[in-house]
Amino acid sequence: MDRLLSPEMMPITLTGLGLLSLLLLAVVGLVLRRSQSDNVSQRLSEFAGRAVEQPAANPRQALERIDKVVTQSKQGSNTGRDLARADLKLTVAEFYLVKLGAALVGALVGIYIGRASTAAMFASALVGAVLFSFIPNFYLGYRAKQRLTAFNNLLGDTVTMMSNALRGGYSFLQTLDMVSKEAPYPVNQEFRRVVQEVGLGRTTEDALGNLQRRVPSDDLDLLITAVNIQMEVGGNLAQILDTIGHTIRERVRIKGEINTLTAQGRISAWVITALPIGLALFISVVNPSYMAPIFTFGMPPKAWCCLPVTSLVMIVIGYFVIMKIMDIEV
Repeated sequence: MDRLLSPEMMPITLTGLGLLSLLLLAVVGLVLRRSQSDNVSQRLSEFAGRAVEQPAANPRQALERIDKVVTQSKQGSNTGRDLARADLKLTVAEFYLVKLGAALVGALVGIYIGRASTAAMFASALVGAVLFSFIPNFYLGYRAKQRLTAFNNLLGDTVTMMSNALRGGYSFLQTLDMVSKEAPYPVNQEFRRVVQEVGLGRTTEDALGNLQRRVPSDDLDLLITAVNIQMEVGGNLAQILDTIGHTIRERVRIKGEINTLTAQGRISAWVITALPIGLALFISVVNPSYMAPIFTFGMPPKAWCCLPVTSLVMIVIGYFVIMKIMDIEV
């Protein structure tokens, strides 16, 4: 092991681990592609009335069983909900495979950065694997947030469209169907799901409740609450939607102004956080021996524990404090 982690053997070790990572990703891609073709052919055989041969056990079936087990847990159900909010066509098991691949890449990067000593390689590989494993989660949250922002920005005009349709004589379900066809993405996609659920037998209240769970928007909650109350007690829904549309547009305008005024503070938080970390990584790559004493396990002092850990904790605390100050509720 020491020979494999020595500086002379480091290029060969990294090359071997890199090829192993590429092989793992290629196997996952082939399994997913084969599964899609198998599922299509099986469905076509069922519709054609032909006898369907039971396929032999394959990795895709094992992955589906794993996905069924993982989805039943609380963490798995939350991950599935986040995947639906971000509109990513992945199962929970496939998402965790992506996290595993990202952790492997992070370990390779950590080994390269801490190549000055064996202890530094192990420590940086562990930290890199943990940090890189959260990159898919960050991307998932970022995509869900961007999709929610786009939905909120379009919701005011969508409510006005619904109000005009109701005044024109459309029923509420016809109005939802029109929105699913005429509204831009992602509003049309979410309302199309509502129309499909109602067509499959769900009540309108249940379909709108599922929409609220997929899109956790305060503006959408206001709209759904008004629609549910109108269905119970009656009233002029078109006039109510006009008022709600005006409220949503004003809230979006105020949020845009606040984001503009707080942009400098948020950028400062990113720069202050990334500057020391980026500088440490740059020095580690350019001159590994310069950063090696920080990861020394000898006595005294235990600089590998006090200096990096304390600095990282203080940087993270400072970032969250600045972002909390810049977070203004509307």
